[in-house]
Amino acid sequence: MTEAFERISATSPLPPGLRGGVVAIGNFDGVHRGHQAVLERALTEARRHGVPALVLSFEPHPRKVFRPDIPLFVLTPPPMKARLLSLLGFAALVEQPFTRDFASLSAEAFVTDVLDRNLGISHAVTGFDFHFGKDRQGGPAYLMAAGERHGFGVTLVDAFRDEGAEVVSSSRIRTLLCEGEVAEAAGLLGYRFTVESEVIGGQQLGRTLGFPTANMRLSPEATLREGIYAVRFRRADGTLYDGVASFGRRPTVDDNGAPLLETFVFDFSGDLYGEICAVSFFGYLRSEVKFDGLDALVAQMKRDEAEARALLAGVSPLSELDAAIAF
Repeated sequence: MTEAFERISATSPLPPGLRGGVVAIGNFDGVHRGHQAVLERALTEARRHGVPALVLSFEPHPRKVFRPDIPLFVLTPPPMKARLLSLLGFAALVEQPFTRDFASLSAEAFVTDVLDRNLGISHAVTGFDFHFGKDRQGGPAYLMAAGERHGFGVTLVDAFRDEGAEVVSSSRIRTLLCEGEVAEAAGLLGYRFTVESEVIGGQQLGRTLGFPTANMRLSPEATLREGIYAVRFRRADGTLYDGVASFGRRPTVDDNGAPLLETFVFDFSGDLYGEICAVSFFGYLRSEVKFDGLDALVAQMKRDEAEARALLAGVSPLSELDAAIAF
């Protein structure tokens, strides 16, 4: 088995050491608790047979190809998805470019070309409702029969339900994040929702006010609720800090109107420009407010800092994955 996690395009040859592995198949946007039920089964199967555990995912998200007119808030862009899968214990993420040509492949071509010839899998693990091939002609029964023909095993995993007996889904999590319910979203994810981006320059107004911020531009499709959050901020070297962040669109200073995440990192002084950093969201504090002058703004920022410090002082990890990301 390979020791270092690899992120590989399905159009590139698979390293020999990864062939014959157990492959979890799915889009896995969010790598939430429902996905983790599938992923854990794949890891268990791989350990049982002493073979690599891989994930086969599709990029971009198929909905972006079939419905490009409808913006999609991708919870875990490929680099974040890869990081989460690495922390879970997978050897590699294989990204299948998803195009209309690929979507037109027959179910048999997907099995023969991708699973058998390209990956040489020994076992496939997927959700009970996984469909593939042109017009979704391949389903669970087809995959199991194809496994018998091609010599690989198949495990289907039932839908994962939360403590309220509701199915955990990426769409539920997107809705919660849109409403600012980051704590509830974390309950479905199994870890605190986290974004990664490069720290960029800003107007430096926060520095003038005594609250210098690390500014990060998120995807224009991110529909995280605008407002103030208690967060944890991780530098590229792994150093972790508590902080308070403001998220919102600033068309007057941002020429493309993209959402801007501005994090005041507690007890830190230094230059972060150009670093790829991560922000994990622990709690929604308040909505954005227009203040009458800078004095009122600074007074509120001090209250936000105090509230965020108090909230973060009482948190504990939700899981091993959460501990690895935000603790």
